[in-house]
Amino acid sequence: MTAIAWQKAEGAGIALGGLVIAAMVPAELGWLGWVIALLAPDLGMAGYLAGPRIGAASYNLAHLYALPFLLMIAGVGLGLPVLIAVGGLWLAHIGIDRALGLGLKAATGFGDTHLGRIGHDGGA
Repeated sequence: MTAIAWQKAEGAGIALGGLVIAAMVPAELGWLGWVIALLAPDLGMAGYLAGPRIGAASYNLAHLYALPFLLMIAGVGLGLPVLIAVGGLWLAHIGIDRALGLGLKAATGFGDTHLGRIGHDGGA
């Protein structure tokens, strides 16, 4: 298995874990809340309106594994299940992206990722 295939498999596992976490906490987000929480990290793409360097930075910030983990920890510490659920869904979003080959972006353009060029045979 290639390193990229391992990272895609890891992404799938993280996605599954995030969905299980979100489903296990009594946050009562409703289906619309789930959809919004799952799609919200892609708001990081708005940075591309200011150019590829800023776009890559804002997208990558929204797609770091650490931030949803910190949100879930805050939820545990504050006793707020909604933060745990949203963090789990955020984590699931990132995992789904990685499993599909949509990695962290390079400043050269949206299609250039740490998993390879999107649409390229050898990468994503």
